[in-house]
Amino acid sequence: MATVTISLPESLKKFVEDQLADKGYGNVSEYFRSLLREAQAKERDARLETLLLEGLASGEGVPLSKEFWARLRNDAVASAKARAGQKKKA
Repeated sequence: MATVTISLPESLKKFVEDQLADKGYGNVSEYFRSLLREAQAKERDARLETLLLEGLASGEGVPLSKEFWARLRNDAVASAKARAGQKKKA
């Protein structure tokens, strides 16, 4: 695990200490890891929302038939096999 050192003004240091006490974090590293995980989740959610909105605005939809789902499944299986083959070579 990598180590990161940060400098905080006294007011933020006090805030972090209060968070440790109030929310039951074991140490400062646990607290900051939880903040970073929350930020990552927000970024993923924002990216997903952007992609969904782009999809909705991209034009006419595709009818969801049995054939569509079969093609999608086949494409996913082929893609997974290709990635597995690439990992074996690496």
